Amino acid sequence: MHDSLDEMERYIISKVKEIREQRGISQTSLSLAIGKSTSYISDIEAHSKTAKYNIKSLNLISKALGCSPKDFWPEQPILEDKYEFVREIEIKRKS
Repeated sequence: MHDSLDEMERYIISKVKEIREQRGISQTSLSLAIGKSTSYISDIEAHSKTAKYNIKSLNLISKALGCSPKDFWPEQPILEDKYEFVREIEIKRKS
């Protein structure tokens, strides 16, 4: 996966790859199963490319792999230093 991808994007790509490999499914087979070109998954998993999944594709991939889309996401947010400005918002309850 390309260095320009965010850590979260790299995490999701790695999880899809891990589950795909655990199930013994090739990149080509998964690409075709979700209606994409034969190189779709290999382009995303390649270290030299900036391709990444979108939510629609992750949903289709979860169906093809027989898992939940949640299986691709970490339990907690992954925040890189460049996102240190993000602050949790206090939610006020209406009385």
